[in-house]
Amino acid sequence: MGIDGYGVSVEVDISTGLPAFDIVGLPDNAVKESKERVRTAVKNSGFEFPVKKITVNLAPANTKKEGPAFDLPIAVGILACMGHINENDLKDSIVIGELSLDGGVRPVDGVLPMVYSAFENGYKRCYVPFENAEEAALVKGIEVIAVKSIDEFADIVNKKINAEPVIVDIDRLFSDSEKYENDFSDVKGQENVKRALEIAAAGMHNILMIGPPGSGKTMMAKRLPSILPDLTFEESIEITKIYSVSGLIRNKSALITKRPFRSPHHTISGSAMVGGGRIPKPGEVSLAHNAILFLDELPEFHRDVLEELRQPLEDGKVNISRVNGTMTYPADFMLVASMNPCPCGYYGYSDKCTCTPNKISRYMGRISGPLLDRIDIQVEAGPVDYKSLSKDRKGESSAEIKKRVVKAHKIQQERYKNEGIHFNSQLNAAQIEKYCVLGDMEKAMLKNVFDTLNFSARAYHKLLKLSRTIADIDGSENIQINHIAEAIQLRNLDRKLLH
Repeated sequence: MGIDGYGVSVEVDISTGLPAFDIVGLPDNAVKESKERVRTAVKNSGFEFPVKKITVNLAPANTKKEGPAFDLPIAVGILACMGHINENDLKDSIVIGELSLDGGVRPVDGVLPMVYSAFENGYKRCYVPFENAEEAALVKGIEVIAVKSIDEFADIVNKKINAEPVIVDIDRLFSDSEKYENDFSDVKGQENVKRALEIAAAGMHNILMIGPPGSGKTMMAKRLPSILPDLTFEESIEITKIYSVSGLIRNKSALITKRPFRSPHHTISGSAMVGGGRIPKPGEVSLAHNAILFLDELPEFHRDVLEELRQPLEDGKVNISRVNGTMTYPADFMLVASMNPCPCGYYGYSDKCTCTPNKISRYMGRISGPLLDRIDIQVEAGPVDYKSLSKDRKGESSAEIKKRVVKAHKIQQERYKNEGIHFNSQLNAAQIEKYCVLGDMEKAMLKNVFDTLNFSARAYHKLLKLSRTIADIDGSENIQINHIAEAIQLRNLDRKLLH
């Protein structure tokens, strides 16, 4: 349910009467079809299938059951009723798996949340498909047994063969995590944008890059994960849960140890972006949890899709309501977006621009004010000149920038440890007053800017949050004039729209 597991008891009764095989307890079509898979799989595994009245109850009966993960438990229940398996040996155990017609056990989606929930509810052992074993073994404190077929399962439970629990070396998974291929040292010029991205990463601020085609906006966005701090184990587990439920884990290295970079195409639908569908699944905003959601060519996205981003940007989670209940998916991501200044892309940079003022106004109007308000940094990525491109010397590496970002993150973690937040971007109005204290000179400068540029209250708060982050990068306890001046430069659209 969402990314959390819940218990289902598979109860099987075999009685005399007309041969029948009934499954009750709100099963969906995939569960109803398991009758034929179970019947054939049991026969092909060398067991006799009973020609009797078989009733299977999936409790609790008022919760809808979906997916093929109930195949193996149903087959095990039938074998236990026939005396082929001692059911007492399955106390404190959970069983998960889809069956193939030859009796083999196939992998299923969402194993990690299921096993994690079983552990929290006091279960001691879980039997899972062989391909899901490493993913399940990420949960410490519960014994994970990998199963390849029904007959192997029966032999393990009946102690005919000895099955060793699966163990995963989590430290090795983190150490084997590949380094990022993309590095900021490859980027020539664009020093102002690189600095803006560093500030965005240091305070987890949303950022919008505006510039003509070919100025390197996408190239720089793809390098942003390389300067973010490494994932903690808890963050990795949370991300892996989301990917497990979405069916996106299919390799041996089950744990996701690198921050994802999600870049959906602009034709994406609303339910694909924020999650949903007939059987609700996490959307792109949840797949970018603890990481980056990059929207290239922002105005090209459907307006209603962009408007749906407002709630997750504010709350850090997505609530999906259905008849059967409400599901909540985490969606605490950093929004990185890019756009051209006009439909053709060259307004203000080249004589090639043929767009009329009306066209430009309509193009910019595709992004609503409330969404733009949630983007802290708006920076201009101008064309790169030949001199910068032809330089042999490489730019500053991601590793060097990352050191400053990690240092700023540590300052924020320490400062906000009792506030229930982690980064400057999450500060509310009361916390801004408490942590963004200004001296007399800084107040005078900000008042002058506020009156001259006619800033809104929200823009004023964003300026203070950005100034706080810049001060943290500099290791300064107090916000100074140069920090405020740099923050003003990062609110590019505020200044442009007023000139």
